Amino acid sequence: MSALISFVGAGPGADDLITLRGAERLANADVVVWASSLIPESMLEHCKPDAELHDSATMTLEDVLAVFAAHPDAPIVRLHSGDPSVYGAIQEQIDWCHASDRAFEVVPGVTSVAGAAAEIRRELTIPQRGQALVYTRLAGRTKASMRPNEDVKAFAPHGTTMAVFLSGARPDELQRELLVDGSGYTTETPAVVIVRATWPDQQIVHTTVGELAAAIRSTGATMTVLVLVGDVLADIPAGARSHLYAPEYTTAYRLRSERGSTEGRASARRTH
Repeated sequence: MSALISFVGAGPGADDLITLRGAERLANADVVVWASSLIPESMLEHCKPDAELHDSATMTLEDVLAVFAAHPDAPIVRLHSGDPSVYGAIQEQIDWCHASDRAFEVVPGVTSVAGAAAEIRRELTIPQRGQALVYTRLAGRTKASMRPNEDVKAFAPHGTTMAVFLSGARPDELQRELLVDGSGYTTETPAVVIVRATWPDQQIVHTTVGELAAAIRSTGATMTVLVLVGDVLADIPAGARSHLYAPEYTTAYRLRSERGSTEGRASARRTH
């Protein structure tokens, strides 16, 4: 049987935000394919000194697959930024593994959205402010890959929390689509621009949808730009409390007592 190909999520950037499993796969890999344009070189410190490294920043899919084919007996890591299931372009590589009878696995990673939310110290699902999160992007040159009603302007009427990827090069278009007729956002809806989240040189700009294009341009970046939009980003108290830990709210593990407080299921069992 051929050696394992591991599609590993490197996380948003910081080299200590890779998972333990991902770091272990890197440490044991004989061959590593990674993108210098999206993953910091310091991430390679997890690799063994004699690992064969291939920078995919200038490679095509066929180039990557040729590396896989040339090393049937070597454990390989294909290192993707963030989590490989989100804009990771791993499906065509998985299809090749199936067609070539190559063993593979997918190792999840911390998404850039999770990294960005941590850097701005925000919860992205706040009661009465936003209980859904949309990941999307502008269509651009790859418009053919987008199904109808999956772009920014299609989701804008919902007014829910949105994470917009791969759109930093077209700030004016992004702002227009967020403010399309019937949008659930207004010019005052909070937004945050995060460039290279969790990297040492990250940039964070707090703004509004009405000033979003100018905020994106102010960073000077067109790549590795993530935009978060929604009322959960507002600098005012949330007001509504989550039911999860409310004393009057019962769960399968926490029962409401006759006094109005709660007791753990284990203690409830002991007293019955």
